[in-house]
This record gives sequence, C-alpha cells and structure tokens, in this order.
Amino acid sequence: MSKGKVVIGMSGGVDSSVAAALLQRQGYEVIGVTMSLWNGEQVNGGCCSFSASEDAKKVANKLGIPHYDMEYKNEFKKNVIDYFANEYRSGRTPNPCVICNRTVKFSGLIKMADKLGADYIATGHYAKKTCKEGTYYLERPEDIKKDQSYFLYRITQEQLARTLFPLYGITKDETRKIAKEIGLDVANKPDSQDICFIPDGDYARFIERNYGKMPVGDFTLIDGTVVGKHKGLLNYTIGQRKGLGIALNKPMYVVKIDALNNQVVLGENGTQLEECLKAFDVNYISNKKIDKNYKCTAKIRYNSADVPCRVNPTDDGFDLVFDQPQKSVTPGQMVVLYDEGTVIGGGIIGV
Repeated sequence: MSKGKVVIGMSGGVDSSVAAALLQRQGYEVIGVTMSLWNGEQVNGGCCSFSASEDAKKVANKLGIPHYDMEYKNEFKKNVIDYFANEYRSGRTPNPCVICNRTVKFSGLIKMADKLGADYIATGHYAKKTCKEGTYYLERPEDIKKDQSYFLYRITQEQLARTLFPLYGITKDETRKIAKEIGLDVANKPDSQDICFIPDGDYARFIERNYGKMPVGDFTLIDGTVVGKHKGLLNYTIGQRKGLGIALNKPMYVVKIDALNNQVVLGENGTQLEECLKAFDVNYISNKKIDKNYKCTAKIRYNSADVPCRVNPTDDGFDLVFDQPQKSVTPGQMVVLYDEGTVIGGGIIGV
C-alpha cells in the first residue's frame, strides 16, 4: 500500500537521485521534477543546467517514475539573480542558495505537488524533520559533515509539514554506494561547488556584464586615511586579504564596505573581529519568538562552525552577542541559530 504521493526536486545529482530511490523503496509514489531556472551560461552539471535535466530524466527512467520539467526562469531571475547582483552592488555579500530555496524551490515544488495531487514534496538535502505536539522542527542530519540545515532556515511550518528529507540518516559515502548498487550513472558525479548561474566563478564580471560597471572609489584605513583606489565595491567582501590590488607594508583585510561613501575600509589582522551583530528579515521555524538573552549557538556562514552566543529579539530582527569575538562577520550573509541539533531560525546579517 502506498504511503502517499511525493514530488521530489531532482537536480540530476547523486543526492536527489538516491533520495528518489529511497522514497520509492519506502513505499511512496514518486514523481520527479526538475526546475529550469536560467537561460544563460551555467555551471556544467549545476542544479539548473540543461545537463541536470537530462541526468534527472535518465535516473527517472531507471527508477520507472514519471519526470517533469518546470519553467521557473522568470522567478529565478527576479528573486535570486537580481537580488544577488543588487546585494553585491550595495556592498553586501549574499547567499543565493538560501534565497533560492526560500523564494523558488520549495514554493515551486509545493505548487507542483498541489497540481499533481501529491501529499508531500522531497529534496536531496542532508537535513532532518521531526514533529512534537503538532509543531515541526528542522534538525541536523546524521552526517554532520554534510549538514545542509543552514540553507533551509527560511523554511516555514507549512512547507516543513509537507517536506521529506530521505537522506537524513545516511552519509554521503553511503549515498554514493546506494547509487552504484542501483546502477545510476550519476553515482560518481561530483558535487557542484559553484554558483549555478556563474560558470567561471567570476561574480564581479557577471554582475558588471549584466547590470553595469561599478564606479571606482577609495581604499581607506579605519581612521579615514585614503591609501588607494578600489575597482568597485562588488569586487570585495569582508575579511578579504588577497586580490585587493593595493600594496601596503603589512597584510591588510577588508573590515568594512561603505556603500554610502563608496569606500572599502582596510584594517590590520585582528581588526576584523566582531563581538556582536544585528540580524533582520528573521524566520523562526516553530513560529515562536525566542526569549530575551537566549543562549544558543550561531553559524555566520555555511562552512564555519556554530559558536556560543546570546540573542535578544528586536522589533525588526534580533541582536546577537558572541561569547568570543568572531572574524569577518559579513553583512548580507545569513546567521542561523541552533539549539544543539535543532535549527531555531535565522536572519540576514545587517550592517
């Protein structure tokens, strides 16, 4: 007897392919869906490339499940690419994958599920869902090295209630092993490391080509001393040391990007440490705000460890104080809060 019908987002990679196979094994009626997101150049094998759709179709045929392509190029351009470019041009460093999950992928999969009469949606993320007293929670997966809960902090109760994460209990090595056992061609397909719509990784060139060149401005020291000219704000990010294009008598780091005055502020090692941050555009997964002086841990970028902190909610977000100062807290990036293995929520780091 079927456990229900589920629409799974298939990127053509090994994770979503094995996730579809596991759902099928578990007794679900599985429907594969690949989102067509971008007309321009794409990372080869990236999640929105032509080859992704072709690989996903091959996997669907191998599993004997239906497969559909979904056209979401306009939504992706407006909600992800334009946002990405505007953030960089404003001196901030965005995370497009979080925004894509929030504004395109999960909402799009649910619309498709409703259209096809499906009960659930699913993805190949390494994350876990639990439920307690009618409230759904997002948890870390078993394979902490592949923990992708950071990218999902914007998920809502309504979305989480309908979402399945089939890979929550296995490691990436086990995922590849299952793919080989099934005979999937994508078993050894490498993980995509780049932003899917910027194939060469040169985001500054991409933005200037599509949105116009940025004006040059001043490099300054923390005390306001002008020490050179920068090439445009979007070429720099907080904490950057290499590739500044300026020679000083000691290593210097980007400690602030001042969009109002078109300045890139440099400081010596140690000046990039921050004791606190402000976050806005906050989402609490349980829909319950945290208490004042809430003790938890925070992750200020995907590849960093979460660190102890105290958080106080505000009218438009929250204020956070680290137990120990942290390097290169970057406006535009996401800060995600954890209570041990549970994702509380998060927000966008402000200036």
